[in-house]
Amino acid sequence: MTEPLPPALDFLLTRRSRPAKLLAEPVPDREAMALMLRAAMRVPDHGKLEPWRFLVLTRPALDRLAALAGDCAAAQDMDADRAEKGRSQFAQSPLAVAVVASPRASDRIPAVEQTLSAGAACLSLLNAALAAGWGASWLTGWPAYDRTFVEQGLGLAPQEWIAGFIHIGTAQAIPADRPRPDPAERVRWIES
Repeated sequence: MTEPLPPALDFLLTRRSRPAKLLAEPVPDREAMALMLRAAMRVPDHGKLEPWRFLVLTRPALDRLAALAGDCAAAQDMDADRAEKGRSQFAQSPLAVAVVASPRASDRIPAVEQTLSAGAACLSLLNAALAAGWGASWLTGWPAYDRTFVEQGLGLAPQEWIAGFIHIGTAQAIPADRPRPDPAERVRWIES
């Protein structure tokens, strides 16, 4: 057994996202983001395929993406509330990182393992931002699944998709924690 890290375990036991709509400036600078992104890359990655990449979205990019989300919603004659929810995550965010799942052809590493690695990169970035003292939230929403939005707005290749948008900034408020799962209901020990 290695040396325990009680502060790290305490962080994991108490961590919680900050709602994206409650994030504001200031945001991490490039140096702070570089550190968080390095942490996000330290995830399980069988075969060392690096089946993910990161797009850091600053205010000008977020404004452009908010407009594109509005255009995509209008082209689909989308319900106004749904359209606004997708548009506003970019219009209101002070900074976001698009975690792009970028699967690689492999005879040895199944696609599902690459997908899980991309999800782990999202959680690692979220936790790195929270551990660094920033507010952060992992969202997707309909724009993440809209091919016109992700290809035109973010330059994704046909085989790529959005694992998550990690919104990062200064938390303006921290709502009460939500109820958490009861381990007695979610854990089963199999001993034989």
